[in-house]
Amino acid sequence: MSPHQPHPGAGAERGIMVVVVGPSGAGKDTLMNLAARHFAGRADIHFTRRVITRHRGAGGEDHLSVSLEGFAAMEQSGSFAVWWEAHGLKYGIPAEVSVALSRGHIVVANGSRSALHRFQAAFPRLKVINVTASAEVLAGRLEARGRETHEDIMARLARGPLTVRGDYDVTELDNSGSIEAAEQKMIAILDGLLADVQ
Repeated sequence: MSPHQPHPGAGAERGIMVVVVGPSGAGKDTLMNLAARHFAGRADIHFTRRVITRHRGAGGEDHLSVSLEGFAAMEQSGSFAVWWEAHGLKYGIPAEVSVALSRGHIVVANGSRSALHRFQAAFPRLKVINVTASAEVLAGRLEARGRETHEDIMARLARGPLTVRGDYDVTELDNSGSIEAAEQKMIAILDGLLADVQ
């Protein structure tokens, strides 16, 4: 089994794995946090924390920070349902998500468009939410972070399309407007999936 293959046993779940993807600045983390707050207290929807080889204080999403050595040990022991590399970091989805999925629940994870084929191989019922925004909105949000120059941001946005390539069940969520409007869209998508598994 290659190191990128899904964890054995991450098989025939009745629930739905929801992977939220999208470019930097689209608002994935914000929308996932708002949705998690909205559904707090429900036992049938879970927002999983990723394991990342990034320092805990580096900002961004709430994640479990591990060293490269710690990540390798977790991967070797079968601790991940899926793992991948992007932007010089390694990301893992804990294998425990299969327990919730086997019970017919919804699991929501922050993913990557480049890793969707691995999610599809691991989870028979996969839903992709692609959070996007207009190029102007994305550029403004990225500039506000102050991490990149305007030229670097424009070059990044020009590198690739904002759509998901491949044969996946994808719902597009445009977050160019108010965060409240996008939050309601996200909640409506997840409400619909909850109805599907009940």
